Amino acid sequence: MTEWRKSSRSGTGSQSDCVEMATLPGAVGIRDSKNPDGPRFALSASAAHAFLTRIKRGDLPKA
Repeated sequence: MTEWRKSSRSGTGSQSDCVEMATLPGAVGIRDSKNPDGPRFALSASAAHAFLTRIKRGDLPKA
């Protein structure tokens, strides 16, 4: 069974929606916490690291 984890910085209530991540064989899985049965995608460990780095720096455009 895959163990999905939400950020410890995630809030509660209506502000608690965020992505969840899981360690997969050779990859990192990512899904929307609001829709755990919905689409998911996987990144290599290095791509996931680069993605998280850009998020932390605020480099990604806001939706």
